[in-house]
Amino acid sequence: MQQTHLQLPFSRFLKFWRAVHSVSQQQLAERLDSSPRHISRLENGSSRPSESMVIEIAKALKLGDRDSNHLLISAGYAAIEKPVDFHSAELKWLRKAMTMNLRALDPYPTTLLDRSSNILMVNRGWVSFFSNSVNTKELNQVSNFYDFIFSREGAGNIISNWEDTLSVILMSLTQQSLFSDKEQDKALPLKLAKHPSVPHDWQQRASKLEPMASFKVQMEINGKLQRFFSVSSTVGALGTTAYASEPNLTIQTLYPENEQAVIDSLINDNLKHPLLYY
Repeated sequence: MQQTHLQLPFSRFLKFWRAVHSVSQQQLAERLDSSPRHISRLENGSSRPSESMVIEIAKALKLGDRDSNHLLISAGYAAIEKPVDFHSAELKWLRKAMTMNLRALDPYPTTLLDRSSNILMVNRGWVSFFSNSVNTKELNQVSNFYDFIFSREGAGNIISNWEDTLSVILMSLTQQSLFSDKEQDKALPLKLAKHPSVPHDWQQRASKLEPMASFKVQMEINGKLQRFFSVSSTVGALGTTAYASEPNLTIQTLYPENEQAVIDSLINDNLKHPLLYY
């Protein structure tokens, strides 16, 4: 019986971009100091390119960052990300849009996070919600979403199934770092794994649990215990590399499990926080 193998989409991407720029196999081979036969083997899937070869092909075809990353991913390699300063002048429009977004989500507690889960912005709902369980000084010093969750002085004291939640989060972050093999991705799970709140058997715990679409928190509001679940949405470029393109932002929001829960009363005009911009 003839064996079949899964062909990487790289061959289709290469053929597509050659056609877009009207570059023949012969011409591309000359630009790469390669042979038309090798280019043909890449396009029919009988040969897989090295990562450096993919990068050289992207340069030879004058692809931009987005399309170069698509080409890398199509060949089974990680995208190359260029750091972007969220606070730079050219991203003023994005900061304004994110401020409007967070304001529109009030009274539901919401944060805007960067790739490393650093908190870039919060809304009034977030400040009012956590002011009920975290003292003002501690809350004003919160700068990283996962540090906050992993801390008993932070959000840790209100998260349901806390140890299992931490284990699953750590497993997700660790495997993300295995995919990218980038130092910035490795640093966060290594740091969080040393946190005293993490169970010593977190790897074993997480291996028995399916990834969670949400973690839950519970808090007493107006004398009644209310439960909330988290929802994440990604703010990024369109296309396959949305999760890899910078700025890579995530909006994290808590919604009440009981749709009838009234949390508007928590918000007042005197709320302040270093990351609250309206």
